[in-house]
Amino acid sequence: MTEPSQPTWFKSSYSGGSGTECVECARVAPGVLIRDSKDADGSVVSVEAGAWRFFVAGLRRERPAVCA
Repeated sequence: MTEPSQPTWFKSSYSGGSGTECVECARVAPGVLIRDSKDADGSVVSVEAGAWRFFVAGLRRERPAVCA
């Protein structure tokens, strides 16, 4: 029996590498997983692919300001 592969987590290029207030995402077959980058062993949210595309499209339209 083979072990299931672990998701490959990534951060947005907009996160700036400061390590604060970031989320990480991983693409998986049904959609996307999201977790707090400061708590990698904590809770994970699963989002269906269509809902994720809608969310990202909304972000691209709005271009929210980045908090300093």
